[in-house]
Amino acid sequence: MSVDIIHEDESLVAINKDAGLLVHRSWLDKGETRFAMQLTRDAVGCHVFPVHRLDRPTSGVLLFAKSAEVARTLTEAFGERRVDKQYLAVVRGYMPEQGTLDYALSHQLDDIADKFADTDKPPQPAVTHWQALAQTELPFAVSKKHDTSRYSLVRLAPETGRKHQLRRHMAHLFHPIVGDTTHGDGRHNRFFRRQYGCERMMLHANRLTLTHPVSGAPLQLEAGLDAHWLRLADEFDWQTALD
Repeated sequence: MSVDIIHEDESLVAINKDAGLLVHRSWLDKGETRFAMQLTRDAVGCHVFPVHRLDRPTSGVLLFAKSAEVARTLTEAFGERRVDKQYLAVVRGYMPEQGTLDYALSHQLDDIADKFADTDKPPQPAVTHWQALAQTELPFAVSKKHDTSRYSLVRLAPETGRKHQLRRHMAHLFHPIVGDTTHGDGRHNRFFRRQYGCERMMLHANRLTLTHPVSGAPLQLEAGLDAHWLRLADEFDWQTALD
């Protein structure tokens, strides 16, 4: 097994993580044998340190440091919102052209990992900006209320990094991300699997923009789209919007 390395230098390495790939080994997923952290370590020949996270079903830019010192610097940059994050998503319905959602999110706890965690924490501030890039209307009645079904391609830019923030924010706006089995719409998820063979959540971290932690130079990391994305782009004539 291998990973798609999109950038490597003496201090850090970035990969294009596949949808469904865990970032690192977890005792909550004992049956898994492939992890982004281990695959990246094997590819570059040295230990790597994760500095941010992507949900398992999310694909795209995943950044690792090659030393603990660089990892601390990058972790601080993410925590202080000095890293610009950009995602692409396919959502149900027609999104407004652009906007911002400032909506605090409650802490999401895992039943096992957070068994003894404090459950009485206040919601955390969460801010997401969006821009609609393209739309399509399909002649399929996925919902009994409508004879057709509408979808939008959107660019998402989170200011904060709360757990499942983009997925929860899109669901709050009644535009859930296609393929999201936790916060999404099962009818539309099943339709995309059946009609387009789309077995993944349509959320992709396509760009990270930051200052290099050692050289101080601007660094932009971009991750290409997988076959599911390219198939839908052809089907919906979204190629220009994705350029």
